[in-house]
Amino acid sequence: MATDRTQPNPPTLDLVCPAGSLPALKAAVDHGANCVYLGLRDATNARNFAGLNFDDAAIASGVAYAHARGCQVFMALNTYPQAAQPERWREAMDKAVNLGVDAVILADPGLMQYATQRHPRLRLHLSVQGSATHPEAINLYHREFGISRAVLPRVLSLDQVRQVVQKTPVEIEVFGFGSLCVMVEGRCALSSYVTGESPNTHGVCSPAKAVRWQDTPKGLESRLNGVLIDRYAAGESAGYPTLCKGRFDVENDTSYYAIEEPTSLNTLSLLPQLLQMGVRAIKIEGRQRSPAYVAQVTKVWREAIDHCLAQPQHYTPRSAWMASLDQVAEGQQHTLGAYHRPWK
Repeated sequence: MATDRTQPNPPTLDLVCPAGSLPALKAAVDHGANCVYLGLRDATNARNFAGLNFDDAAIASGVAYAHARGCQVFMALNTYPQAAQPERWREAMDKAVNLGVDAVILADPGLMQYATQRHPRLRLHLSVQGSATHPEAINLYHREFGISRAVLPRVLSLDQVRQVVQKTPVEIEVFGFGSLCVMVEGRCALSSYVTGESPNTHGVCSPAKAVRWQDTPKGLESRLNGVLIDRYAAGESAGYPTLCKGRFDVENDTSYYAIEEPTSLNTLSLLPQLLQMGVRAIKIEGRQRSPAYVAQVTKVWREAIDHCLAQPQHYTPRSAWMASLDQVAEGQQHTLGAYHRPWK
């Protein structure tokens, strides 16, 4: 029987979930992730926190576990190689291939060139750290290095995302849930002014070795390399100290978030629009979060995406989903971020 090639393929939407550890990877797979993303225990990935990430044995185990259950594994090599030791990033690329990952997530063009020359069959994804905010940039990476997917920075409006999708053959992945970054990813060096280390080079914003907590008569203080970032009253929820989310004295108001207030991106309400415009994947932020977080968020988003794929015209976020995400949202607050700009 001949295949009817006039029928369009049904829309799909991958759920891409974080794995900061092997238990987190298994939690994501078990609760319905289509893909998981992970990193090595070094500066080659942008979540280089102590106690997180994977050694070779854990990656091999995670790849086997995921593949046995129909889930893909991506490796983030999304920091920028340094002149003193570029071989570390190249060796990580070789390792990704040898361990059987399905794609690597890259930001550096030089590393992409190495991949295309050494591993021409390897699937390449452009990281959010690559800061590609318009289709011309994405198409350049596609033309020169054959990237298959691009992760958009969290600074574009919904209409801008639509324009990008329409003007590139590359699959587009967007962030759907998790902590926000006030900067254009890949262009932030703010933490380096205090710690001397940038997330783009060392793989971590506010490295744990520079973080200190201290109880004082004025409250619990968080400091980054000695710099006071925030002070919390008794019983107040305390966030991880980053410069962009600290409270500062502004006209004698000490409760003022001068740059960004801690809150989580939550785009559950936008799923039909994202599906309709042709977005290919929804990414969940949080490799630094616990396996319990990964399980809870993955479960909610799996149900929501399945519901939206089955009945996009009748989709509405369920109150139980929102309540579940409230429990793990940063600052217990949600926002649509740049996707929704009421002043435009």
